[in-house]
Amino acid sequence: MRVLIAAGLALLLWGCQTPATEVKQGVWRGVIRLQDQELAFNFAIRQDSAGSYDAFIKNGSENLHLDEVYFRDDSLVMRLHIFDAELKTAVEGDSLKGYYIKTYEKNYRIPFVAAYNQDYRFTPVSDEPHSDFGGKYRVTFKDGERLIPAVGIFEHKAGNIIEGTFLLPTGDYRFLEGSVVDNEMTLSTFDGNHAYLFKATKTSDSTLTGEFWSGKTLHRSWTATLDPEASLPDADGLTVMREGYDKIDVSFPDLEGRMVSPTDEKYRNKVVILQLFGTWCPNCMDETKFLVDWYERNKHRDVAIIGLAYETSPDFDYARDRVSRMAERLGVKYDLVIAGTRDKESASKTLPMLSSVGAFPTTIFIGRDGLVKKIHTGFTGPGTGRYYEEFVQEFDEYVNELLSEDIASRR
Repeated sequence: MRVLIAAGLALLLWGCQTPATEVKQGVWRGVIRLQDQELAFNFAIRQDSAGSYDAFIKNGSENLHLDEVYFRDDSLVMRLHIFDAELKTAVEGDSLKGYYIKTYEKNYRIPFVAAYNQDYRFTPVSDEPHSDFGGKYRVTFKDGERLIPAVGIFEHKAGNIIEGTFLLPTGDYRFLEGSVVDNEMTLSTFDGNHAYLFKATKTSDSTLTGEFWSGKTLHRSWTATLDPEASLPDADGLTVMREGYDKIDVSFPDLEGRMVSPTDEKYRNKVVILQLFGTWCPNCMDETKFLVDWYERNKHRDVAIIGLAYETSPDFDYARDRVSRMAERLGVKYDLVIAGTRDKESASKTLPMLSSVGAFPTTIFIGRDGLVKKIHTGFTGPGTGRYYEEFVQEFDEYVNELLSEDIASRR
């Protein structure tokens, strides 16, 4: 009886404990446990003078700002930037324990833990000798029987820290960071919507063999060969106009429900850029940031941008809320419409004049005469370094070329 009373009293006292309402400021090391693997990343938490929290996820040179960090009931919640996802954890002094949750996907919960005041990613920084993984590689990812070409670029930093990314025909794997131990390399990124983990073993002076995990289920093997001349298929030739078409003549509702078309009078005699994107897509986030800055610098010219959103749900109100949130956080001032869902087959049906919608983002350039001039699949983002700089230069030069063309016919 005394044992039962003691146990009952302990439960009562435990139930009356005040939920945590504070979390330690500073550097944390987070681990997402996916597919029996540990994907590590670093983040920092800070509190302002008003008592509000912010967090910053670090991936290489990227610091992704989370400005919705708060306590809900007895849990610390970190809303993950523009994405419909969150980290929900219990605070236990120097540790966090909880889940990475994608709220737009059913039952998408992955265990997450974090430790305070740990600033390394996979292994502490060390000056011990290690294999050299730096350089440019010709890469092949294996997805069942399908082979996916890629280019890997890796650079050693201080000690055994390594950074880099993979460029694919449809985009890039953004900012990757990790470490090298002996002849093994581990890299990861966590941007709020994508959780990527890469491991590789050096099998010779110029070859690697590795594995890739993404989220709850995706797993691929890959091989790489050191090749300074490695390249990808032309991103301007992966999606084309179907025979008999030369214009994009479709209409979609904007965020207020008004129908918008590239053929509307407001776009007459302008160079129009159509951005096929989704708020769930980190590469699209990178492109949107680029376009926001580019449009601010060029909006005084005869240019316009229309963002065609393809969201995770066909519900208009949900899609509008997600796109509005993105527009507010990234400062989007160009036109936005709700075009459909992210399923590529369904997306292709909304634009029947295209051979397909093969990737998000996809960018369509329309000349001042209203005709489609180029379709660019994917986006080479800032995580690719000089390749991003080259993309920006080519983008500017191409739009300048379109602006300089004489208008042979008026719409």
